[in-house]
Amino acid sequence: MARRPLPRILSSGSAQIARSREIARTAADSATDVLHPLITVTRGLRKLAAAARARWAATPKERRGPTLFLVAAVVLAVVLMPYGPLFALVTLMGAAAWKGRERPVVRTGPDEAELARLKGLYEALVPYFSVPEDPAPLFAHGGDWSGALDEYAFDQDGRPTRLRIAYPPYFTDGEPAARARVEQLLRAKSGRGREYLFDWDEEGNRLVMSVLPPLPTTVAAQRFVTVPGETVLGFTDADAVQRTVPVVTADGAEDAPAVVWRTGPRSTEPHLLAVGQPGSGTTSLLRSLALQALPHGDVLIVEGTGSGEYACLVGREGVLGVESALSGALGCLQWAVQETERRLIAANRARQAGEPAPEDTRRPLWILVDRPGVLGHLAAAEGRPDPQELLQVPLRHGRAAHVTVVVAEQFDSVDTLHETVRTHTRARVVLGPAPADRIAWVLGAEPHTTPVPHVPPGRGYARLGTGPVLRLQVPATPDPYDDATSETHRQAVLQLLPERLPAVTAPLEKIPESAAPPAAVLEPLAEPAAPPHPAPRHTPVPAEG
Repeated sequence: MARRPLPRILSSGSAQIARSREIARTAADSATDVLHPLITVTRGLRKLAAAARARWAATPKERRGPTLFLVAAVVLAVVLMPYGPLFALVTLMGAAAWKGRERPVVRTGPDEAELARLKGLYEALVPYFSVPEDPAPLFAHGGDWSGALDEYAFDQDGRPTRLRIAYPPYFTDGEPAARARVEQLLRAKSGRGREYLFDWDEEGNRLVMSVLPPLPTTVAAQRFVTVPGETVLGFTDADAVQRTVPVVTADGAEDAPAVVWRTGPRSTEPHLLAVGQPGSGTTSLLRSLALQALPHGDVLIVEGTGSGEYACLVGREGVLGVESALSGALGCLQWAVQETERRLIAANRARQAGEPAPEDTRRPLWILVDRPGVLGHLAAAEGRPDPQELLQVPLRHGRAAHVTVVVAEQFDSVDTLHETVRTHTRARVVLGPAPADRIAWVLGAEPHTTPVPHVPPGRGYARLGTGPVLRLQVPATPDPYDDATSETHRQAVLQLLPERLPAVTAPLEKIPESAAPPAAVLEPLAEPAAPPHPAPRHTPVPAEG
């Protein structure tokens, strides 16, 4: 059947519409050219009015009256002058035209320096993203960079802060070595000294490189909003965790994303290992943990360096002891072994009797050991047992007994840690500058960002069990007795310290049995000296002698 021709009105409608649009666009351009001076003057008048309104709002109230009188006098003088109003109108129009001539410049692409940097990045990536067998390579020397680098952003210095790269499907993005070579090249070409995040989209063959801002260091020691059994290790990126904690910083109150570590019988990571360089902030981390644990539990501190970093905690309520000598450290850890065993047996007897566990077995006990490698070296020189051997019982059975062990060591002595310590400390923290392979050796996984060579104290990475590697900034918790500590941080730490216990001067033979340390359920491993404060909280025991 023959087709009927379309009506004339339908066949010529599209052409008429296109012609009408062209006429309207031409008329609008002509009107804009004709009215351009008026548009410029109007824009200038609007800017002048906004500036006058802002100046009036900034003028103090006591000066507004004289200012208004002065303006009225000037206006009256201009009106009374010959040709004064005309001269004022011409001056106003000239100022408005000068003010309105400025237009915001909209950038439609990179400038010459940024364009040269993008071309350099493209040429540098050619050997990694091209093969000779590719008939239409996406990366080729002298090729078009815009097809491979489609999103980019630069900072004020002209260095890229964000870059999205499209790479060919045959690139082996599943091999860590191949990805590491590309990341190292981009980091070197984009600028060193910054922390980069590389997000590989293996399904879409896209790589997004972005520069992460440094974590803020304005959070000092304070009472964090957590429940018993939760401890704030530090703070991280906003998109890395789902929980925020209200904090008070130097800029005011805000909600900061926190790395919360859960301890206790239901925790899968009941013990923690912190490793760092000298001055990286591992001791500050232990002080922060001690201040957070004291409101709900007891703390026992063993300091291997003997530098007095924990002197502010000596004699405080809830602090069972702060020992730095080898004999005192062995005594404290021996008592910790006996206390762990006592708690286990008491809790087991209560469960067999169908009763809840005693209150003293459910009170958290924190054992903080700083630099155990130094004590181990001294013990080997004197022929005495290594203090780390006494940590086996608290590490293996501490979760059921509400005992938490935190060990801090430096990179140069991390090989002295016993296998039991490395096995049972599944929560890990690395502080200070360190190569990516050493960080991966401690955490069990590589960090998702590139470490930088210079970081402030307390900056590093954290990993809880098999979770992701998170950037970490430990809250500033310096020694309040150190002269180099600022007054703000000193007062912040002093306000969190518990009250000091009154000195006990009664002889040992007159102390009631209820105040003595819990009896050992098993035979002791040695005969160490008693810890300085082995008794439960609120029941101090005098020092020996």
